[in-house]
Amino acid sequence: MTKTVLILGPSGKIGTHAARAFAAAGWTVKPYDRNTDMSAAAMGCDVVVNGLNPPAYHNWAMLIPEITARVIAAAKASGATVILPGNVYNYGSTGGTWDETTPQRATTRKGKIRIEMEAAYRASGVQTIILRAGNFIDPDHNGDIMTLFILKDIAKGKVTAGGDPDTLQTYCYLPDWAQAAVMLAEQREGLSNSEDVPFPGHAFTKNELKAELEKALGRPIRIAQFPWWIMRITAPVWELARELLEMRYLWDTPHRLGSARFDRLLPDFQTTELSKVMQAGLPADIHPDKVMGTGSKTIRA
Repeated sequence: MTKTVLILGPSGKIGTHAARAFAAAGWTVKPYDRNTDMSAAAMGCDVVVNGLNPPAYHNWAMLIPEITARVIAAAKASGATVILPGNVYNYGSTGGTWDETTPQRATTRKGKIRIEMEAAYRASGVQTIILRAGNFIDPDHNGDIMTLFILKDIAKGKVTAGGDPDTLQTYCYLPDWAQAAVMLAEQREGLSNSEDVPFPGHAFTKNELKAELEKALGRPIRIAQFPWWIMRITAPVWELARELLEMRYLWDTPHRLGSARFDRLLPDFQTTELSKVMQAGLPADIHPDKVMGTGSKTIRA
């Protein structure tokens, strides 16, 4: 029997990798055209992957509820299951191992908006699978945190840290997330109507990333602190600066996502090895796989 998935935001990070993974698993993949009616587009679909998110944190307070209402309406009209990429904003600033049992005590506006969004899905009666993840790592370099922030100056031999470089943070390699989404979709009939599944991915510090990249590239790398003072100065007139400042606490809050629930549901899942995940953020022209030579790897000119 043909299985069909509607991908919302098909050109975005989530949408691109979800489309590839579902297609590889034999699903019919239907990209959503934002100029069409979402409920009509969802008809005949078994699953809707919600990859829609306002870019650069723009106007979340208005746009997130609007998107949520449209997705819920489309899922109700079609009977589809919604797969939603959750994040860690819900948990607030108390570090530790976060999972589906951790109290959600957000300390930011965006965290509270995400909590309200998830509550709307639960109240709707639509089957919703929240596949919750940390910082996205996209090997396509599609606006992920490695490309835009952490490794933006790697060609100059620098890893950028937003806080203490020994702070543990959780990361999500997007091809792995997409594969997990497919596997959960294929067992949706055995799941509850509301699932909160932490995606454990990998957790590492900036110093651990630095050591891995030094080993891979065969050259010293230094840690550079992000100049938050620029964000403070520009915040009154720049929306993105204000939004980034609000999330600064995460750079100094040690955390990882628990794996117990994920491992019970997907015991055969194969996670991409840590070294590959760490190197995935490197620009193609300095990636070890692209470097030719003998002995220790060097950056290609």
